[in-house]
Amino acid sequence: MPTDRTELARHGRELLAHGAFGLRTALEAVRHNKLRAALTSLGILFGVASVIAMLAVGKGAEQEILEQMRLLGSNNVMITPLVEQKEGKADEEPTREVKKYSPGLTYADAQALARVIPAVEAASAEIVLNTSITREGRRRSGKVLGVDSTYFRLTNLALAQGRWFSPEQVARGLPVAIIGQGLRTRFFTTDDPIGKPLKVGEIWLTVVGVLADRRVATETAARLGIRDANMDVYVPVHTMLTRYRNRALLTQQDIEQAARAGTFTRAGEEESEEVRAERANPHQLDRIIVRVAETGQVVPVAEIAQRMLARRHNTVVDFEISVPELLLKQEQRTKAIFNIVLGAIASISLVVGGIGIMNIMLASVLERIREIGVRRAVGATEKDILFQFLMEAVLISVTGGFAGIVLGVALSLVIERAADVRTIVSTFSVLIAFGVSFAVGLAFGIVPAMRAARQDPVTSLRYE
Repeated sequence: MPTDRTELARHGRELLAHGAFGLRTALEAVRHNKLRAALTSLGILFGVASVIAMLAVGKGAEQEILEQMRLLGSNNVMITPLVEQKEGKADEEPTREVKKYSPGLTYADAQALARVIPAVEAASAEIVLNTSITREGRRRSGKVLGVDSTYFRLTNLALAQGRWFSPEQVARGLPVAIIGQGLRTRFFTTDDPIGKPLKVGEIWLTVVGVLADRRVATETAARLGIRDANMDVYVPVHTMLTRYRNRALLTQQDIEQAARAGTFTRAGEEESEEVRAERANPHQLDRIIVRVAETGQVVPVAEIAQRMLARRHNTVVDFEISVPELLLKQEQRTKAIFNIVLGAIASISLVVGGIGIMNIMLASVLERIREIGVRRAVGATEKDILFQFLMEAVLISVTGGFAGIVLGVALSLVIERAADVRTIVSTFSVLIAFGVSFAVGLAFGIVPAMRAARQDPVTSLRYE
């Protein structure tokens, strides 16, 4: 055993000596042919830069999707109201059908989902009302949302100041509110908002909490259906239904007023389409958020909720159920395929760069046959020649790889600013790029190095 260890150590020292000698001679050869080495490494440079940029875009997309999942809430199922769609053949004399009655999406539906389906951890209602917010002579338009005590946990909203709604405040519909950070900045510039009054619509509310700042890009918020919580006022759901508006109790006069074109507000300005659509909306709720206890039960719960609500709504299709996590995972798969395509394109550049290195090294062997003969004549072994040319190829490739890493990082920053796409350059991607450049130099340099090592010393000395 000691003999084996001694022999292994000796071989290791010899290999290290050959490597060090080959590196010195490779540096000398590259120094004498700087321009050729620089041009040879261009293929590796652009290939590595492409790999760095591709991995940065992929990492940024992955991080963005994870953040979107956190914004939407894990294991959530979204139920939104939907206008009933009619399909059928166009008849000249259509038969008159009896329209089935549906109460629409109601708070009772949210309570039933949480009570009946065992896998449902919580179900929260959301009611949105366009209104105005007033304090100390300052007014701005805004939205007031009626929610229950579980809403903030299901939507991952954090509290920066104050407290959440208590069960008593939700049950009794007390005039209390939690406001976003943006409203706090506009209406309570120097004052502490907790305990202060705020007029929302025609109702005076007492502020009991302020949400933490959460910035979401406008396009992302619109695509995912995420609200800008910074500019919203949140009240208990029973406060909304009793003190503001309960769409389940709308009168015919309200509907006719909402449908009348050219409706004007108190200030004399024409109402927006959003306000008119809200007034004409027959659904009591604007959304139900259902939290499922386990990830594997999300899809079955969505199917059960579909059948359950269909029975409660007398088979009228006036709601839509979506699973945001599945949609985001599908988007993640699509982006992963796109990254694979980009990786394949980048790998072509690396292969072309490797072929360029092999071509130049083969030409270098032909140019330096006499040098090889002289080195063999003064005692260099085949291993010395092999390591010399192999190290030269690896050195050219790794140098191009380092330059490619710098260019790739710069390219990632340019993509982020020019295309407004998030990019993240990770340590893993840099190590991958360096490893690829080293492997390309090793793979495409071994053939020229072996050809140089196998040259006959006598023939090489006579070569002209």
